[in-house]
Amino acid sequence: MATNKVPIANSLLASLPYKDFQHLLPGLEPVTLIFGTTLYEPAAAIKYVYFPNDSLVSLLTLVEGHLALEVGLIGREGMLGVSLALGIGISPVRALVQGSGTAMRMKSSRFMLEFRRSPALRQEIYRYTHALMAQITQTAACNRFHVVEARLARWLLMTRDRVRSDEFRLTQEFLAHMLGVRRVGVTKAAGTLQQQKLISYRRGRIRILDRKNLEAACCPCYEIVKDMHEKSGT
Repeated sequence: MATNKVPIANSLLASLPYKDFQHLLPGLEPVTLIFGTTLYEPAAAIKYVYFPNDSLVSLLTLVEGHLALEVGLIGREGMLGVSLALGIGISPVRALVQGSGTAMRMKSSRFMLEFRRSPALRQEIYRYTHALMAQITQTAACNRFHVVEARLARWLLMTRDRVRSDEFRLTQEFLAHMLGVRRVGVTKAAGTLQQQKLISYRRGRIRILDRKNLEAACCPCYEIVKDMHEKSGT
């Protein structure tokens, strides 16, 4: 899919028939998402939906108002705001920009009009919602049963797939939230992967050096979630 010979970066939008995408286009606004920006808060109204291009957004669940644990990761394969498609206009999670980049944004009211109008859009969003639910449930199981090193490897590979780069910015504090461990646990896990020459980690930046062996070091959850997205077409 392309418009004026420019490829559509977001896979969900790119999967739409040409006419449906053209109908959406006037309501889509290009925006830049900055690392650390909060897009949604739990129980707050969803004012916009976002279709990431090369940006990355973490879905966090909050415990006791201040402890956070990542339950989902959204990049170019999907969208933020899928609860609107289920008739719910508030967010169940905090949506935090984890990787700076661009996205297409649409007002929620406009999105709902397009969602009701377009069977193709409904179908793609339902497919993506199913894949996102699978990712969230698999992440919950992974956080409970797998060791930190394997979970970190999974998370790095998922991030790499979405930003399409072997290098990205990550602080220890942020990784601790993502993995639900203390910063000392992140330091130990990252150090283990670095000693194995799978990654380099310095001053808040991580670079994947050996993707093949990093996949071997991660838990099975990475392939399970990846296969689910591929089967859903997202």
